[in-house]
Amino acid sequence: MTDDVARKVLARHGKSFYWASFFLGDECTDNAAQLYQFCRFVDDLADGDAADKESRLKLVQDCLKGAENACEIEVMGFMQLALANDIPMAAASELVGGMLADQMPARFTDTRELLRYCHAVAGTVGLMMCRILNCRQARAESFAIDLGVAMQLTNIARDVLEDANMGRRYIPSEWLDLSDTQLSPENWSDASPEMRVEIASATRKLLELAETYYASAMIGIHLLPFKARLSIAIALRVYRHIGYQLQARNYAWWRGRVMVSTLHKVGLSVLGAAALLPRRVPPHCTELHHPLRGLAGVDSD
Repeated sequence: MTDDVARKVLARHGKSFYWASFFLGDECTDNAAQLYQFCRFVDDLADGDAADKESRLKLVQDCLKGAENACEIEVMGFMQLALANDIPMAAASELVGGMLADQMPARFTDTRELLRYCHAVAGTVGLMMCRILNCRQARAESFAIDLGVAMQLTNIARDVLEDANMGRRYIPSEWLDLSDTQLSPENWSDASPEMRVEIASATRKLLELAETYYASAMIGIHLLPFKARLSIAIALRVYRHIGYQLQARNYAWWRGRVMVSTLHKVGLSVLGAAALLPRRVPPHCTELHHPLRGLAGVDSD
């Protein structure tokens, strides 16, 4: 029996992933949808208006660490999923930690800070997805983290205006030649033409950085079980295309979100079939994880 509730959450909020899930098969799709449902729960909690959201997030994190608290039903469901699929609780706890960090509106300083945040809220999801997909290749997890980081960088580039309206600036200040006042995202809604150009340049840098991680993730897809490769390749291509659309409109972040049409998704799905071809996978580029040392799934050496 399929998990219709979790699938509906995925269909409503994760359109790119929902499209890709059609190629996974029922069991993996249900597990992936349940993982997404948990991620969506903590994300909605972090971005919601509830006065007690920070304390609730801390309770979620305590539950994941084994505290004997009364856990919310979404957390209990995830913990059952994690137990059945050997999902590392350290990854889930770090994900919630990233959501807790968002309670203090982001004002990132440098690239390392940006990448560590991307790992917390998305690289960890890639790590957990590896277990959901029953991947037996341990080294695939490094590439899965890269896919999560790349997707989050794309999210940030897509949502510059939306995040600014919530008082968040994920673009590192060291990337921007702006005054302290101009660095405040509250001033970006009515940014001057000069500020728009400066922030657009940084948006391009976000997507260039994402491309580095996408390239690594694309190689690592060949370590996944054959059945999962097409789905993940499609998800990668659809998300990556968001960046291409931003590039096509000259990184005009002030125009709001871009969307990938169904027609484009069909074309990208056909291209994703290349992931089914055999390919030798070289060792992971450890340099990509230097800023992430010590985080879940990342070597500390």
